[in-house]
Amino acid sequence: MAGLRLAVRALVLRDDRLLMVNAWPDDQSDLICAPGGGVEVGQSLPDNLIREVREETGLGIEVGRAVLLNEFHDPDRAFHQVDVYFRCHLVSGDPFRPWTDPEGVVTKRYWLSRDDLMGHRFKPDSLPEVAWAGEDAPVAYDPLELILR
Repeated sequence: MAGLRLAVRALVLRDDRLLMVNAWPDDQSDLICAPGGGVEVGQSLPDNLIREVREETGLGIEVGRAVLLNEFHDPDRAFHQVDVYFRCHLVSGDPFRPWTDPEGVVTKRYWLSRDDLMGHRFKPDSLPEVAWAGEDAPVAYDPLELILR
């Protein structure tokens, strides 16, 4: 299918706060999301996620199990993305030290409590339930929704 994109995202909790980043460069939108991005062919999903989180946040993670499948689309552009979310653990880096995303997309990191997250615009809708679910919670599925900007 033309326009299909596969991406990976990290759910990282630290002191009961979830790591989130801005979704668009230069404050084009107030939408925030879990760090991650597009999958490069020939790399495993975990290896892609480790690379993306390092680029976007300057942090090192250990990738755990998949916990959410999310898909969204933009019918005007024939764009369809499938995100695979993994539960991850911080293993290196200072979460409060300044960093620069080499691609210039991510310019802000947030460590948000569940209550704090509800004061932001984020996607997918199921993110809080999945992020704060127990380690043994079943894999969730968030069905096709329209892209937000």
